[in-house]
Amino acid sequence: MNPQNFTWARVAPAEFVLLGITNRWDLRVTLFLIFLPVYLVSLLGNMGMVLLICVDARLHTPMYFFLASLSLLDACYSSDISPKMLVDLLQPHATISYTACALQMFVFAGLADAECCLLAAMAYDRYVAIGNPLLYTTVMSRGLCLALLGASGLGGVVSAFVHTTFTFRLSFCRSWEVNSFFCDIPPLLAISCNDTSLNELLLFAVCGFIQTATVSAIAVSYGFIAGTVIRMRSAEGRRRAASTCGSHLTAVTMLYGTLIFMYLRPSSSYALDTDKMASVFYTLVIPALNPLIYSLRNQEVKDALQRTWR
Repeated sequence: MNPQNFTWARVAPAEFVLLGITNRWDLRVTLFLIFLPVYLVSLLGNMGMVLLICVDARLHTPMYFFLASLSLLDACYSSDISPKMLVDLLQPHATISYTACALQMFVFAGLADAECCLLAAMAYDRYVAIGNPLLYTTVMSRGLCLALLGASGLGGVVSAFVHTTFTFRLSFCRSWEVNSFFCDIPPLLAISCNDTSLNELLLFAVCGFIQTATVSAIAVSYGFIAGTVIRMRSAEGRRRAASTCGSHLTAVTMLYGTLIFMYLRPSSSYALDTDKMASVFYTLVIPALNPLIYSLRNQEVKDALQRTWR
């Protein structure tokens, strides 16, 4: 048969083999003992933040509404990947069904992009709180907060639908071994026998649009915040502004730095073995750090925790 006239038939495997982080048994046990406490901290910290904000009436403000939404999103985001990863570390042969792989990718991609949009909404919330404190509760009404949250969720769903649909329309005939510990887009494109240029273009265009739009919104918001802080005469006001914005900026820097490194670069620069550690960072470590960042740097959260504990 002439290879030029050969067309691959679409092949959908019953399951994929996940190669995981490493095939060394001693190292896998060590990673399990490290990652399990990190995941528990992530789950308990984020769900504890949600419960604390729900229980304490003083935290029923737009800022903490978005923070509770971020914590709930982080808990779901981490739970989409971490439990199976932990189980697979103790198994000699890790697999995932074709349907479960597609579902995992959809949930992961949707929550990741929704978190980007939510961080932009939180930046706008901080701008209104610092720039127009007297009109804060009027501008950031319940309807606007729900609209911003809904827009974040919608953006995540649309992005996840595009990526998952176009990825799983490919044929996987070279190998069914995914060089990762979960169903991420780059390792799946690497084992496809089709031309993946359209998928790479969509990955760059959709992720690039969401991240460029949200980073621009965050940058503009903080530009206005910086101008307001500079005009403040009160040192206490500047300290409070820095305290509330510092936590958000830290979360933004960690998430966007890893996402840009993972997805907004040419496919020729992908090194899947190296990228696994970056994947661990944004799927496991960042969700665990966020509740610590917002609680340790926020006096209102500390006071609410003390009141609730008493």
